[in-house]
Amino acid sequence: MATGRTHRPATRSRGIPEATVARLPLYLRALTGLSERSVPTVSSEELAAAAGVNSAKLRKDFSYLGSYGTRGVGYDVEYLVYQISRELGLTQDWPVVIVGIGNLGAALANYGGFASRGFRVAALIDADPAMAGKPVAGIPVQHSDELEKIISDNGVSIGVIATPAGAAQPVCDRLVAAGVTSILNFAPTVLTVPDGVDVRKVDLSIELQILAFHEQRKAGEEAAANEDGHPAAARRGDSAEQGPDGDVPAVMPA
Repeated sequence: MATGRTHRPATRSRGIPEATVARLPLYLRALTGLSERSVPTVSSEELAAAAGVNSAKLRKDFSYLGSYGTRGVGYDVEYLVYQISRELGLTQDWPVVIVGIGNLGAALANYGGFASRGFRVAALIDADPAMAGKPVAGIPVQHSDELEKIISDNGVSIGVIATPAGAAQPVCDRLVAAGVTSILNFAPTVLTVPDGVDVRKVDLSIELQILAFHEQRKAGEEAAANEDGHPAAARRGDSAEQGPDGDVPAVMPA
Protein backbone atom coordinates (compact mmCIF):
# COMPACT_ATOMS: atom_id res chain seq x y z
CA MET A 1 0.00 0.00 0.00
CA ALA A 2 1.27 3.47 -0.80
CA THR A 3 2.37 5.74 2.02
CA GLY A 4 2.21 9.49 2.50
CA ARG A 5 5.93 9.88 1.97
CA THR A 6 5.91 9.03 -1.72
CA HIS A 7 2.52 10.35 -2.83
CA ARG A 8 0.96 13.80 -2.58
CA PRO A 9 -2.66 14.85 -3.25
CA ALA A 10 -3.31 16.12 -6.77
CA THR A 11 -5.49 19.09 -5.82
CA ARG A 12 -2.88 21.82 -6.27
CA SER A 13 -1.64 20.55 -9.59
CA ARG A 14 -5.23 20.43 -10.83
CA GLY A 15 -5.77 24.08 -9.85
CA ILE A 16 -8.59 23.50 -7.35
CA PRO A 17 -9.06 26.61 -5.16
CA GLU A 18 -8.21 26.26 -1.47
CA ALA A 19 -11.77 27.29 -0.52
CA THR A 20 -13.10 24.37 -2.56
CA VAL A 21 -10.57 21.98 -1.01
CA ALA A 22 -11.76 23.09 2.44
CA ARG A 23 -15.34 22.14 1.53
CA LEU A 24 -14.55 18.73 0.04
CA PRO A 25 -14.45 17.01 3.46
CA LEU A 26 -17.93 18.45 4.19
CA TYR A 27 -19.27 16.92 0.99
CA LEU A 28 -17.51 13.64 1.71
CA ARG A 29 -19.01 13.43 5.19
CA ALA A 30 -22.52 14.03 3.83
CA LEU A 31 -22.00 11.56 0.99
CA THR A 32 -20.65 8.90 3.33
CA GLY A 33 -23.81 9.20 5.39
CA LEU A 34 -25.93 8.73 2.26
CA SER A 35 -23.82 5.77 1.18
CA GLU A 36 -24.27 4.10 4.56
CA ARG A 37 -28.04 4.41 4.06
CA SER A 38 -27.72 2.88 0.55
CA VAL A 39 -28.95 6.06 -1.16
CA PRO A 40 -27.90 5.70 -4.83
CA THR A 41 -28.22 9.30 -6.08
CA VAL A 42 -28.58 12.76 -4.60
CA SER A 43 -29.54 16.14 -6.03
CA SER A 44 -27.27 19.16 -5.69
CA GLU A 45 -29.87 20.84 -3.48
CA GLU A 46 -30.11 17.87 -1.11
CA LEU A 47 -26.35 17.41 -0.88
CA ALA A 48 -25.74 21.15 -0.43
CA ALA A 49 -28.22 21.24 2.45
CA ALA A 50 -26.58 18.23 4.09
CA ALA A 51 -23.13 19.85 3.74
CA GLY A 52 -24.26 23.31 4.86
CA VAL A 53 -23.50 25.22 1.64
CA ASN A 54 -25.64 26.60 -1.17
CA SER A 55 -26.28 24.48 -4.24
CA ALA A 56 -24.69 26.92 -6.70
CA LYS A 57 -21.41 26.80 -4.77
CA LEU A 58 -21.58 23.00 -4.62
CA ARG A 59 -22.05 22.72 -8.38
CA LYS A 60 -19.14 25.09 -8.94
CA ASP A 61 -16.94 23.07 -6.59
CA PHE A 62 -17.81 19.82 -8.34
CA SER A 63 -17.04 21.34 -11.72
CA TYR A 64 -13.38 21.51 -10.62
CA LEU A 65 -13.54 17.73 -10.15
CA GLY A 66 -15.04 17.23 -13.60
CA SER A 67 -18.29 15.99 -12.07
CA TYR A 68 -21.49 17.65 -13.27
CA GLY A 69 -24.20 15.15 -12.36
CA THR A 70 -27.13 14.12 -14.56
CA ARG A 71 -30.12 16.41 -15.06
CA GLY A 72 -33.21 14.91 -13.45
CA VAL A 73 -31.17 12.23 -11.72
CA GLY A 74 -28.50 14.02 -9.69
CA TYR A 75 -25.10 12.77 -8.60
CA ASP A 76 -24.08 9.16 -8.19
CA VAL A 77 -23.29 8.88 -4.48
CA GLU A 78 -20.73 6.05 -4.63
CA TYR A 79 -18.86 7.62 -7.52
CA LEU A 80 -18.66 10.98 -5.74
CA VAL A 81 -17.39 9.29 -2.57
CA TYR A 82 -14.60 7.70 -4.61
CA GLN A 83 -13.89 10.85 -6.61
CA ILE A 84 -13.61 13.14 -3.59
CA SER A 85 -11.66 10.55 -1.58
CA ARG A 86 -9.18 10.25 -4.44
CA GLU A 87 -8.87 14.03 -4.77
CA LEU A 88 -8.21 14.38 -1.03
CA GLY A 89 -5.62 11.60 -1.13
CA LEU A 90 -7.70 9.26 1.03
CA THR A 91 -7.42 6.24 -1.26
CA GLN A 92 -3.93 5.63 0.10
CA ASP A 93 -2.44 5.07 3.54
CA TRP A 94 -1.33 8.17 5.50
CA PRO A 95 0.72 7.30 8.58
CA VAL A 96 0.37 9.95 11.29
CA VAL A 97 2.30 10.61 14.51
CA ILE A 98 0.72 12.36 17.49
CA VAL A 99 3.17 14.26 19.69
CA GLY A 100 2.02 15.12 23.20
CA ILE A 101 -0.07 12.43 24.87
CA GLY A 102 -1.80 14.42 27.57
CA ASN A 103 -5.59 14.55 27.83
CA LEU A 104 -6.03 15.99 24.33
CA GLY A 105 -3.43 13.78 22.70
CA ALA A 106 -4.94 10.69 24.30
CA ALA A 107 -8.40 11.74 23.12
CA LEU A 108 -7.08 12.13 19.58
CA ALA A 109 -5.40 8.72 19.77
CA ASN A 110 -8.74 7.19 20.78
CA TYR A 111 -10.62 8.89 17.94
CA GLY A 112 -12.03 6.12 15.77
CA GLY A 113 -12.42 8.27 12.67
CA PHE A 114 -8.76 8.22 11.65
CA ALA A 115 -8.68 4.70 10.23
CA SER A 116 -11.99 5.01 8.41
CA ARG A 117 -10.79 8.16 6.66
CA GLY A 118 -7.45 6.90 5.39
CA PHE A 119 -5.20 7.83 8.31
CA ARG A 120 -3.19 5.36 10.37
CA VAL A 121 -1.81 6.41 13.74
CA ALA A 122 1.73 5.11 13.34
CA ALA A 123 3.04 6.29 16.71
CA LEU A 124 2.27 8.20 19.88
CA ILE A 125 5.16 10.29 21.20
CA ASP A 126 5.64 12.09 24.52
CA ALA A 127 8.56 13.74 26.30
CA ASP A 128 7.65 12.31 29.71
CA PRO A 129 9.80 9.22 30.43
CA ALA A 130 7.04 7.91 32.70
CA MET A 131 4.72 7.65 29.68
CA ALA A 132 7.08 5.46 27.65
CA GLY A 133 5.63 2.04 27.03
CA LYS A 134 2.18 2.86 28.38
CA PRO A 135 -0.56 1.83 25.93
CA VAL A 136 -3.02 4.47 24.76
CA ALA A 137 -5.74 3.29 22.39
CA GLY A 138 -3.78 0.05 22.13
CA ILE A 139 -0.59 1.82 20.97
CA PRO A 140 2.44 2.03 23.28
CA VAL A 141 3.68 5.58 23.82
CA GLN A 142 7.26 6.17 22.69
CA HIS A 143 9.68 8.73 24.08
CA SER A 144 10.37 11.86 22.06
CA ASP A 145 14.05 10.91 21.80
CA GLU A 146 12.91 8.40 19.17
CA LEU A 147 10.94 10.94 17.11
CA GLU A 148 13.26 11.13 14.10
CA LYS A 149 13.70 7.37 13.88
CA ILE A 150 9.95 6.81 14.18
CA ILE A 151 9.24 9.23 11.33
CA SER A 152 11.88 7.64 9.13
CA ASP A 153 10.85 4.04 9.86
CA ASN A 154 7.16 4.72 9.20
CA GLY A 155 7.47 7.12 6.26
CA VAL A 156 5.46 9.75 8.13
CA SER A 157 4.63 13.03 6.39
CA ILE A 158 1.78 14.20 8.69
CA GLY A 159 2.35 15.17 12.31
CA VAL A 160 -0.18 16.16 14.97
CA ILE A 161 1.05 18.46 17.75
CA ALA A 162 -0.93 18.31 21.01
CA THR A 163 1.78 19.61 23.34
CA PRO A 164 1.71 22.65 25.65
CA ALA A 165 2.33 25.93 23.82
CA GLY A 166 5.95 26.27 24.95
CA ALA A 167 6.95 22.90 23.51
CA ALA A 168 5.10 23.22 20.20
CA GLN A 169 7.67 25.14 18.14
CA PRO A 170 10.65 22.92 19.11
CA VAL A 171 8.54 19.84 18.33
CA CYS A 172 7.48 21.39 15.03
CA ASP A 173 11.13 22.12 14.13
CA ARG A 174 12.09 18.51 14.80
CA LEU A 175 9.16 17.17 12.80
CA VAL A 176 10.04 19.34 9.82
CA ALA A 177 13.75 18.48 10.02
CA ALA A 178 12.80 14.79 10.06
CA GLY A 179 10.77 15.13 6.86
CA VAL A 180 7.21 15.92 8.01
CA THR A 181 5.59 18.29 5.52
CA SER A 182 2.06 18.66 6.97
CA ILE A 183 1.21 19.54 10.57
CA LEU A 184 -2.07 19.70 12.46
CA ASN A 185 -1.47 22.00 15.41
CA PHE A 186 -3.67 21.83 18.52
CA ALA A 187 -1.23 23.80 20.68
CA PRO A 188 -2.40 27.36 21.51
CA THR A 189 0.41 29.06 19.61
CA VAL A 190 1.34 30.07 16.07
CA LEU A 191 4.01 27.89 14.47
CA THR A 192 6.72 29.12 12.12
CA VAL A 193 7.50 26.72 9.30
CA PRO A 194 9.55 26.90 6.07
CA ASP A 195 8.02 27.07 2.60
CA GLY A 196 6.60 23.76 1.49
CA VAL A 197 5.25 22.82 4.93
CA ASP A 198 1.49 23.10 5.50
CA VAL A 199 0.07 23.87 8.93
CA ARG A 200 -3.57 23.68 9.99
CA LYS A 201 -4.30 25.20 13.39
CA VAL A 202 -7.17 24.05 15.58
CA ASP A 203 -7.74 26.44 18.50
CA LEU A 204 -10.82 25.55 20.50
CA SER A 205 -10.65 28.74 22.58
CA ILE A 206 -10.85 30.87 19.43
CA GLU A 207 -13.87 28.93 18.20
CA LEU A 208 -15.58 29.44 21.57
CA GLN A 209 -14.81 33.16 21.45
CA ILE A 210 -16.41 33.41 18.02
CA LEU A 211 -19.51 31.63 19.35
CA ALA A 212 -19.56 34.02 22.31
CA PHE A 213 -19.55 36.95 19.87
CA HIS A 214 -22.60 35.56 18.08
CA GLU A 215 -24.40 34.87 21.36
CA GLN A 216 -23.74 38.44 22.51
CA ARG A 217 -25.03 39.81 19.20
CA LYS A 218 -28.21 37.73 19.40
CA ALA A 219 -28.81 38.85 22.99
CA GLY A 220 -28.42 42.49 21.94
CA GLU A 221 -30.86 42.07 19.07
CA GLU A 222 -33.42 40.41 21.31
CA ALA A 223 -33.09 43.19 23.88
CA ALA A 224 -33.57 45.83 21.17
CA ALA A 225 -36.58 43.97 19.81
CA ASN A 226 -38.18 43.87 23.23
CA GLU A 227 -37.74 47.62 23.54
CA ASP A 228 -39.45 48.56 20.28
CA GLY A 229 -41.89 45.67 20.04
CA HIS A 230 -40.53 44.19 16.80
CA PRO A 231 -39.49 40.53 16.60
CA ALA A 232 -35.72 40.01 16.54
CA ALA A 233 -36.01 37.86 13.43
CA ALA A 234 -37.70 40.69 11.56
CA ARG A 235 -34.95 43.11 12.58
CA ARG A 236 -32.22 40.74 11.40
CA GLY A 237 -33.81 39.68 8.14
CA ASP A 238 -32.18 37.09 5.93
CA SER A 239 -28.96 39.09 5.58
CA ALA A 240 -27.84 38.35 9.14
CA GLU A 241 -27.92 34.66 8.37
CA GLN A 242 -25.88 34.91 5.20
CA GLY A 243 -22.30 35.59 4.26
CA PRO A 244 -21.13 37.45 1.16
CA ASP A 245 -21.73 34.35 -0.96
CA GLY A 246 -25.26 33.89 0.31
CA ASP A 247 -24.69 31.04 2.76
CA VAL A 248 -24.01 30.81 6.48
CA PRO A 249 -20.34 31.78 7.09
CA ALA A 250 -18.28 28.77 8.15
CA VAL A 251 -16.04 28.94 11.20
CA MET A 252 -12.79 27.34 10.06
CA PRO A 253 -9.53 26.75 11.94
CA ALA A 254 -6.90 29.39 11.28
